[in-house]
Amino acid sequence: MPDIRAGILQESEKPSFDCLRCGHCCQGRGGIVASEKDVRRLCGRLRMTVEAFAAAYGERRGGKLLIRAGEDGACIFFKKNEGCAVHTVKPDICRAWPYFRGNLLDRDSLELCKEFCPGIPPSLPHADFVLQGTALLQREGLIGTGGADEAGALQTADLFSC
Repeated sequence: MPDIRAGILQESEKPSFDCLRCGHCCQGRGGIVASEKDVRRLCGRLRMTVEAFAAAYGERRGGKLLIRAGEDGACIFFKKNEGCAVHTVKPDICRAWPYFRGNLLDRDSLELCKEFCPGIPPSLPHADFVLQGTALLQREGLIGTGGADEAGALQTADLFSC
């Protein structure tokens, strides 16, 4: 694995992820963690107050606000054959997919992710994934810092410190 603590920003030639909007990553009743920043962005797009958003789409667990799953088990904002209804303002955890902490640190975790996500090339080397992923997280401001309202998968600031 490349030394991502050295602040490598170059991206390899072969794309490490091309979202096919299949919704596989939107499945699961665990909920999508929505930080305060995410909720403000979503509320602006949906023209709702934070309280109305939380009542309509969220649930609190473990001190975090999570976006609920619908009857089909997918995120309430994911619609089959249409994709994400809030794609342009989706939560940071969704923006960062599949560049989660576990996939950046663990080659085996990435291999499991490749089986699940058709947007990750099966032959992609872990090192290329890490280079492109860390560059994207830095470029898009998606590096979590351990905030109480952040998703654990985004807490990657320590990967970039020397």
